Amino acid sequence: MTLPDSVSFIIEKLEEHGYEAYAVGGCVRDAMLGREPEDWDITTSAKPLEVKALFHKTIDTGLQHGTVTVMVKNVGYEVTTYRIDGEYEDGRHPKEVAFTTNLRMDLERRDFTINAMAYNDREGLVDAFDGVGDLQKGIIRCVGDAGERFDEDALRMLRAVRFSGQLGFSIEEKTRAAIESRVGNLRKISAERIRVELTKLLLSQGAEELRVAYETGMTAVFLPEWDKAMACDQKNSHHIFTVGEHSLRGVMWINRFWEGAPLPMLSDYVREKLLSICRKCSKKQHMMLVVTMLLHDIAKPDCMTIDEDGVGHFYGHPQKGAQMARCIMRRLTFDNETIHGVERLILYHDYRPEPKPKQARRAAAKIGADFIWMECLVQYADVLSQNPEKYPEKLARLEAVLHLYEQMEEEKNPLSVKDLAVGGRDLLELGVTQGPEMGSILNQLLEVVLEEPEKNTRELLGEEVQKLTGNKWCN
Repeated sequence: MTLPDSVSFIIEKLEEHGYEAYAVGGCVRDAMLGREPEDWDITTSAKPLEVKALFHKTIDTGLQHGTVTVMVKNVGYEVTTYRIDGEYEDGRHPKEVAFTTNLRMDLERRDFTINAMAYNDREGLVDAFDGVGDLQKGIIRCVGDAGERFDEDALRMLRAVRFSGQLGFSIEEKTRAAIESRVGNLRKISAERIRVELTKLLLSQGAEELRVAYETGMTAVFLPEWDKAMACDQKNSHHIFTVGEHSLRGVMWINRFWEGAPLPMLSDYVREKLLSICRKCSKKQHMMLVVTMLLHDIAKPDCMTIDEDGVGHFYGHPQKGAQMARCIMRRLTFDNETIHGVERLILYHDYRPEPKPKQARRAAAKIGADFIWMECLVQYADVLSQNPEKYPEKLARLEAVLHLYEQMEEEKNPLSVKDLAVGGRDLLELGVTQGPEMGSILNQLLEVVLEEPEKNTRELLGEEVQKLTGNKWCN
């Protein structure tokens, strides 16, 4: 294992002054798997104040828990004193934390064997609980007694599923059994901590492991609406999966788009376009997309009606789904920007214009130019999670609309009032007062240019303003 220079510097500095120090936890695991660690954490026998005394710039991250952030070349590295946790009284936090000089005692308090390994260049790998063996077997197994680990912190149950998804591992039998017997303890965990683990899982290549959270009863605690969706047979020829399974597959398709995975059912043009859209999206937008797919049909069980032929219908589910998603996301402490974005994507996920220029422009104006490409990803993921027998017609229509959206973007077609060649200041000069009247006029002008984009000039819109107001337009 090759440690980054800054990590080696911190470890060697501590060792020079008589202390032990190791890289520890997830960074060791990821390095052994050939993955790039997101962070490098260090554990040491030195007490927090002793660590602070050795380095030029430090930040008191959590002295009561033994953690100091050491800054090296403007990058922070968490250095934590070996510790043992006291009794857990609430299934979330230890009653007290005691420092120790014994590395093994520090490692044995950790959650899973693959996260309980330490390394430095002097001693090599310290693996007291066969983390290497579990990496080779591809399993998630608790350190020591699984029940005790989950009693200490119930969130570890959801973390087991998250690591399973991220690493492509399975959860060891005894560890899974301990989850099933203690799943109710998740109610003690804050919504914020659950949201962090859930979104990490949804963004992983193995997002389908959310099924394990469902099967073990975890989602019934923090996302009961999705449990209801998992049990909802759609009774419709367009769908071969339950509502929940369809939604989960939508999440998986979004991640496949993101990875640039082979998509033989799509044309070369569409594959390249979807990948291009993904490359332009931020990490936050990726998160919005996977949450959208998980919740886009969340209202279907409540909206379902069955006709006289036994066919299921879901009238109004996008509107109700957007409302339900907002409530769910607030409950899970998502930020307002994400909530509004997901709500908007769900509201229009079933809005499918005919592949004609006017209809495409109106759809783009309704959805919003800033969301139209994300909505394309949502609609492709939605269709690909339905009945494959229906793919040809649906994919052909989506591709035709995709071409129209691209043409619209190239031609810079106006899609909102801010794109108009005339604005509020122009109307003020004509004596139109600010408020509802001005807004109404601007919206009527937008209707004109959505029909005929070439009319988006001061001269031609001026004529329209004159018709609407009776005031002479001075160009």
